[in-house]
Amino acid sequence: MITVITGGSGSGKSAYAEKMVTDFGDLERIYIATMFPFDEESHQRIARHRQMRAEKKFSTIECYTGLKNLKIPPKSCVLLECMSNLTANEMFQKDGAGEHTVEEILEGVRSLQTQAKQLVIVTNEIFSDGISYDTETQGYESYLGEINQKIVGMADCAVEVVYGIPLFFKGNAEKFTEKKDR
Repeated sequence: MITVITGGSGSGKSAYAEKMVTDFGDLERIYIATMFPFDEESHQRIARHRQMRAEKKFSTIECYTGLKNLKIPPKSCVLLECMSNLTANEMFQKDGAGEHTVEEILEGVRSLQTQAKQLVIVTNEIFSDGISYDTETQGYESYLGEINQKIVGMADCAVEVVYGIPLFFKGNAEKFTEKKDR
């Protein structure tokens, strides 16, 4: 099962995603972290987040590019955080997919889907600020928008978190509760 969770910065989407994963029960929990550590502050943030996840019994895998190459334990519960970082990494890192970012990421999601019992993907809602950006940023927005549309198309459930409140756009709370107990 795939669940996509989106929301703006500070919306509560990450906390909601982690709670959803822990609510799946005693499945092995894998956290795929995509934030590339650029500086000391990001290294500290990553360390702090790793420690917080360890308390929730997550094993962390750092994956900045090449999602399709990951091998995870069968029937585990995977939290991919977040699609926005992964897209930027694939576009701009020297070992990234560049103009093939969309295809590369979708192949990675399909690979995880075949391995995991539950796959929860977090992405950012970045499209409603009304600001016109430079060409490179517009390319990023275009790729992320296409990826988000396609993974929601693959998903069983799509949720936007607003002010900590989950709004179901695909699937619904009752149906989701039934599915997660299977």
